[in-house]
Amino acid sequence: MQRSHHFPSVWGNEHKPEGWTVELGQEQPLLLDCGTAIGPFTIAYQTYGQLNASRSNAILICHALTGDQFVADPHPITGKDGWWNMLIGPGRVLDTDRFFLICSNVLGGCMGSTGPKEINPATDTPWALSFPIITIADMVRAQAMLLDYLGIWRLFCVIGGSMGAMQVLQWATSYPERVFAAVPIAGSYRHSAQNIAFHEVGRRAIMADPDWCSGHYLRHGKAPHRGLAVARMAAHITYLSEAALHRRFGRTLHNRSQVTYGFDADFQVESYLRYQGSTFVDRFDANSYLYITRAMDYFDLTVEQGGVLANAFRGTKTRFCVVSFTSDWLFPTSESRAIVHALNAVAANVSFVEIETDKGHDAFLLDEPEFHTTLTGFLEGAAAEHRDLLRCRGP
Repeated sequence: MQRSHHFPSVWGNEHKPEGWTVELGQEQPLLLDCGTAIGPFTIAYQTYGQLNASRSNAILICHALTGDQFVADPHPITGKDGWWNMLIGPGRVLDTDRFFLICSNVLGGCMGSTGPKEINPATDTPWALSFPIITIADMVRAQAMLLDYLGIWRLFCVIGGSMGAMQVLQWATSYPERVFAAVPIAGSYRHSAQNIAFHEVGRRAIMADPDWCSGHYLRHGKAPHRGLAVARMAAHITYLSEAALHRRFGRTLHNRSQVTYGFDADFQVESYLRYQGSTFVDRFDANSYLYITRAMDYFDLTVEQGGVLANAFRGTKTRFCVVSFTSDWLFPTSESRAIVHALNAVAANVSFVEIETDKGHDAFLLDEPEFHTTLTGFLEGAAAEHRDLLRCRGP
């Protein structure tokens, strides 16, 4: 028997901003790619809208590296709006009057799902670095177990950006029969050498912090805030474009009329990055950052396909909409095109849109009208096809 908290409100109108958690893997542990089995483990999640009688209107939203399940709720730690708040709600792109939306904190995360900061029942202390290494495929298997628990066998759509796009692609290749439509946004079929390099810089910054304590900082009542803040600062640069940084900050000085000839934050861009780093440490666990970045590094859909990406999609019936942004240099359009070419090679149903914007990788989180219009159009078309398919199948 799985244990769940607050689950009855999924089916009613009541909404609890603290969300829901479920304990999975009690009877059948989850076998991870590293060879370790984990169970029971907890998955924390949020839902929006109502599941229809035929359970055919579910959309799984997959979050990015530093995201979480609070996709449309005020964040319980920061109080800020959900990271896709502008897309979710009655009459919006992800219409809660039509769809039942699910977003779970990934396995290895730090917002309620089992990860390195949670208690290892075998030792009654935080897992820390004894937590097993996880992959994107492991995250997706845990999500599949959550959907099994919710009684949802097939998803109308899986959607997500950045690391969320990796999860979308993993869903479409691991469980093609469970995914009617897939929308990978600003993502790739594998992590590039450049991106692995950026992640390594962030991990080394965390590990070099004396308060990291070889991963056991919670045991010592400490936290490697300085290292984690630097990791966040370095990563945040990759989420933006040079044009966006120049437009917003340029070389404008921060609260001064001339430079100080020192190492304070003379420039506004320096102050901005320091703010990003300092606020991040309040809501994110340093060891989770290590584990999740490593999961992204290991992601490569071609590894088990003889190096041929198209083999991963062979025979798929899933409808795809691949989205990229012109100024995204973290996951450039060329990587999205490689996915599209692989899907075309197996005669898959795929559409592709490159959005013109200077906002960089983070454009999928911002107010981009063309992006929102694209999603609306694809979901409308897929919903019509889905209705026709269900009508043909009958009761």
